[in-house]
Formats: sequence, structure tokens, C-alpha cells
Amino acid sequence: MKLVLAIINRDDANAVTQNLTKNGFSSTRLATTGGFLRAGNVTVLVGVDEEKVQAVIDVIKEHSHSRKQMIASTTETTYGYYPAMPVEITVGGATIFVVDIERFERV
Repeated sequence: MKLVLAIINRDDANAVTQNLTKNGFSSTRLATTGGFLRAGNVTVLVGVDEEKVQAVIDVIKEHSHSRKQMIASTTETTYGYYPAMPVEITVGGATIFVVDIERFERV
């Protein structure tokens, strides 16, 4: 058995979890916050047999998309800050981890 952990942009979370369910996968959804932008994410946990891992990853890939976003950046000087200059960054998509499950029990 494997545990798939996927960190997904909150804008894609509903599509990912709905399509996991539609494809017969049970998942647990946790609200999380990213460290870089402090933006809302969702971490999805899916326990599956090893032969179904790729199917779970395919659903996540299909329904989580990267996008461009503008953020303000500031530059500090010895006398203060320069005005914020917008910087374009890529956000979204998914970060996926697959880990072995040593033991699984339903109680």
C-alpha cells in the first residue's frame, strides 16, 4: 500500500478531490498554508494499492494547473524601502509525494 500526498493550490482543490472521488479514490483533504507566499493550499492524502498510484497521479496532474501571478517585491536600502516593484511568478500545479505504508488498519 502507498500513501499519495499532494499539495495543491486551493483554486484547484475542488476539481482534484471531485475527480478523485469520481474515479473511485477516497481522499482526505487538509487546509494548509505555503511557506513562500503564505497562500492557501490544500494537501490531499490518498491511500491506494501500488498499482493504482499512477492513476491517482494522473487525476491530480489533469486537474491542477500552474498559473502566473503578480506579487509585490520591495528592496531595502539604508534609508528605507524602494516602492514595490511587481514580479511575475508561477503558482499552482501540484507537489506530489508517494510513500510506503508499513501498516494500515481501520478501527
